[in-house]
Amino acid sequence: MEISALNAAQKYAASRPATEALPAQGSGGAGEAAANIARDFAATLQDGEATAKAAMTGDANPHALVQALVQAELAVETAVTVRDKVVEAYQEILRMPV
Repeated sequence: MEISALNAAQKYAASRPATEALPAQGSGGAGEAAANIARDFAATLQDGEATAKAAMTGDANPHALVQALVQAELAVETAVTVRDKVVEAYQEILRMPV
């Protein structure tokens, strides 16, 4: 099988980089994005909990358990950081003169 440089360049250009944002699914805006983030956060915590339960019964390997716990920890730290920024912004708005 021969791969030409032009074919390889076209396939490379057609692939979406991992850092590129996904196209908008609907016109929900920020509310839909926040709902998706909350759903992903809950799913991450549920996956971590399921992996922890499986590890306790011996059905999951330790590597999967550590990976799930790190993902859950990162998700919680991110949620706390976002919450702190929202509270800080709210307090800043309250300090503004009317």
